[in-house]
Amino acid sequence: MLILKEMRQIVILVLCVLPTWLQAQVPVDLKGFDKKKGAQATVDGDKLLVEWPAGKSESGRVTIDLNKSQPLISSLQIGANAKFKTIADHLDPAIILTVGKRDLVSQNGWNIFFDKTAYLPHNSYPVTLDKSAVKVVTSGSQTEIIVSGATAGSFTGSINLTLYNGSPLMNVAAVMSTMVDSLAVIYDAGLVSKQTPWEKLFWSDTENYIRNAKVSKMDTVEMMAVKYRTIIGQSKEASLAVFPAPHQYFYPLDNCYNLEHIWYGQNYRNLVPGFGIGIRHDLLGDRRWVPWFNAPPNTQQRYNFFCLLSSEKDGKVLEKVKEFTHNDTYEPLPGYYTMSSHFHQEHVDDVLTKKPLPEMPGFVKAFRNTGINIVHLAEFHGPGSPRGPEAKRWPELKTMFSECARLSGGNFLLLPGEEPNNFLGGHWMNIFPKPVYWLMSREKDQPFVEETKEYGKVYRIGNKEEMLKLLELENGLAWTAHARTKGSTGFPDKYKDEAFYKSDRFLGAAWKAMPADLSQPKLGKRVLDLMDDMANWGQKKYVIAEADLFRIEPNYELYGHLNVNYLQLDELPRFEEGWQPILDVMRKGKFFVSTGEVLLPSFKVNNAGAGEVTKVDAKGNVDINLNVKWTFPLNRAEIISGDGKEIFHDVINLNDTEAFGQKDFRFTQNLKNRKWVRIEVWDVASNGAFTQIVWLE
Repeated sequence: MLILKEMRQIVILVLCVLPTWLQAQVPVDLKGFDKKKGAQATVDGDKLLVEWPAGKSESGRVTIDLNKSQPLISSLQIGANAKFKTIADHLDPAIILTVGKRDLVSQNGWNIFFDKTAYLPHNSYPVTLDKSAVKVVTSGSQTEIIVSGATAGSFTGSINLTLYNGSPLMNVAAVMSTMVDSLAVIYDAGLVSKQTPWEKLFWSDTENYIRNAKVSKMDTVEMMAVKYRTIIGQSKEASLAVFPAPHQYFYPLDNCYNLEHIWYGQNYRNLVPGFGIGIRHDLLGDRRWVPWFNAPPNTQQRYNFFCLLSSEKDGKVLEKVKEFTHNDTYEPLPGYYTMSSHFHQEHVDDVLTKKPLPEMPGFVKAFRNTGINIVHLAEFHGPGSPRGPEAKRWPELKTMFSECARLSGGNFLLLPGEEPNNFLGGHWMNIFPKPVYWLMSREKDQPFVEETKEYGKVYRIGNKEEMLKLLELENGLAWTAHARTKGSTGFPDKYKDEAFYKSDRFLGAAWKAMPADLSQPKLGKRVLDLMDDMANWGQKKYVIAEADLFRIEPNYELYGHLNVNYLQLDELPRFEEGWQPILDVMRKGKFFVSTGEVLLPSFKVNNAGAGEVTKVDAKGNVDINLNVKWTFPLNRAEIISGDGKEIFHDVINLNDTEAFGQKDFRFTQNLKNRKWVRIEVWDVASNGAFTQIVWLE
């Protein structure tokens, strides 16, 4: 009888505890998982184990704890031949959203740059996760683990872990949306543990030297300026690198200061209990205009970062991280030279005011270290005398020309340039193929052009007609800077019917990732949309990349804020001989734009390259041939075309690609009644490249 009584008590206890245990363990949906794609996903009790091929005979393994009260990542491992090394146990993603107000009224809606978000009231919210459901989904060569139940203020969503076949790469994201309008967000992120999983930490200082710190009990947090935006945690057996998307993580700023973008320590910002490592933003940015990221209502914002798993120690995994950005340089391509534009360095003012300068100024070192062959300046944006008096203007120009000549040489060409912001409307950039002396004003009794003894031919410009005449006489080019935002809000739309815009001396516009919106799979949608609009307006216009940055030094975070044009040139012009070939390539559209990680060595529609003309066949089809080289796994290609009225977007899913590849893609596309076509390619970190337009007859 006693035994039966005890058994009844045990049964009653089990029946009482079982519902609680079942409630604490979240369900797992594997219906969208395809085990034939290389990864494995199994549920074992209260654990979900996902293993994926990580390249070079290695496998990565992440174990998700399905118990609501436990850290999300039970363990993270890397191994080969079924022998795994544990990188860390009991980790939680740590993501903080700082939410402020977006001004959608005073200027140009979501395209605003001149916003005061950082200086107005805002609130910070850690993303909390009350696990409610887990889903594993296969998308090509990618496996995504989606854990529902994430909240932060008015934002709700999920924590997503994406694993990439062929690489020990993992993306961690809080995929969040809000119904509240007019919000701007900035975020910090990383991994945290109530324990201390790391024995040592590694990073590269801004001088490119590997540094380390031994982890000990600490009540504080360290924030550091580093190179490559990466912090590495080393455990007893293996290592983990934590880093952001190299360009997407940086919202637009005037300056690319290195604002201590990594952190480690205890109780980060008094919002994340435990010891963590991660990436961060300075809430006040460069202390100028600090617009943060757009967060329109009902959009899926991805507040994300990457991890790279490694069995190596002593910070060696950093070399693997650096491969994703070619060591933060722009890779040379046969038949191309790299060009970046729009820099308010104000070097001329430094020279004329006798500021102590090294023989090779810091900004030149920074560009040359980054693999930029051609830099196009935008001097006299603050200092300087563009409108006179002539006693100051002519010496300023002479100094700019002589300094550009002095600092050019080898595989580097420094080109004079300005952002005149006069006569045409809005802000615009210009470039001439040689030194040209000109003044942005003319009195009635002054000649348009005059020969002088000291400076040779000088021009005085009094209106837009004379500006166009100068561009024609000296074979220069002009284009809209930061179109449809900042000082060019409303442009070039407002002058698209003007003679100067329709002239072949007006190139088009310039592209930069501005504004920032983490719900979009691409960067710089503002100008990509304009590119299509300009093509439909009927003139052959092109879009170059612009950085639009102020002061630059070698220890700044230049690469994250930079973009580049790959110009089709056989050789680099010498300054003293002029640089007409560069303007010819720009005017003909013989270039592509890239963030650096995605390259387009060749692009043909039928047999026509960018800037050329071709015809569709009798059925309206064309053959598109595109060679793509990439580092991060690709996400998508997009074929964009127009008929003069409408714009058409055909998206091609590329999520079956793995990291580090090169491939010839061929598409047969029906473009009946279309007048133009171009292509974009984007990777999983929203890095990308786009061609110029091929025109259709």
